[in-house]
Amino acid sequence: MPRFATIDVGTNSVLLLVAERTPEGRFEAVLERAEITRLGRGVDQSRRLSPEGMEATLAVLTAFAQEARALGAQGIAVSATSAARDAQNGHEFLEAAQRRAGVSVEIISGALEAQLSFASVHLDFASEAAGPLMVIDIGGGSTEFIYGNRAGQVDFRHSYDVGAVRLTERFLHADPLAASERGQLTAFLRDTFSTLPPPPPGSTLVGVAGTVTTLFTVQNRIDPYDAQRVQGGTLTRAEVEGLADQLCGLPLAERRALPGLQPKRADVIPAGALILLEAMRALKASGCRVSDRGLRWGLLAHRFGAA
Repeated sequence: MPRFATIDVGTNSVLLLVAERTPEGRFEAVLERAEITRLGRGVDQSRRLSPEGMEATLAVLTAFAQEARALGAQGIAVSATSAARDAQNGHEFLEAAQRRAGVSVEIISGALEAQLSFASVHLDFASEAAGPLMVIDIGGGSTEFIYGNRAGQVDFRHSYDVGAVRLTERFLHADPLAASERGQLTAFLRDTFSTLPPPPPGSTLVGVAGTVTTLFTVQNRIDPYDAQRVQGGTLTRAEVEGLADQLCGLPLAERRALPGLQPKRADVIPAGALILLEAMRALKASGCRVSDRGLRWGLLAHRFGAA
């Protein structure tokens, strides 16, 4: 069976998916990996990718491309999102990726990012949803909201420049968080999300990307990470409220030791939890389904879906 790979270069992490296409046209994962490299460190303030962030990301990107080729991938699609979109020197990263990893990186728009995330969720959740789907994709630099129907049509999509890394750097400096910092960030998020249109009646909210999966693994003490236990799970709003209180109240060193929380994500997870909490409040959602899949799966179908 033919194999293909996608690599999602985000503001906070790099994710690899190698999958093979079955005779029926479905994709089945052969290998999935993720590494936190923090490409977007400092971009919100400097508007430039740092040498440290680029080097860490290029090293992982090169290793992932080599793994994909070793597994027989016939094509490798690489996307970059918020940090690369915002950075004035994003072209330097693209040129270095071509030179070192031998891959062409496509900087995708927020609109396409939203569309691809929705496509992934629709594939996994449409059959069991009673009504329309709402997707929230919380990244390091941006958060996408997508409303769509069970037929796969996107009715609304918007990318906000709020992400776990960006807002941590902008608002959160004390350890543990100061109440005033949390208050300022919460007020900012409520104002930002006040522009969201009302969700369609009977919608199911699905969260994708590392913030949502991490909150689920911390809530359920899943350590080491188990994609099968995460995919399709549910976080209630009460659970997210409790997680936000817990994560915002702990010093960084104690957050790093929590079961289910990658130590490299511990500094930005309080902001991520607050983003999800305020999104759920704005959408009046009592719960959020959890998707272990996301943009990389949507990109796989987008680039290699045709037989």
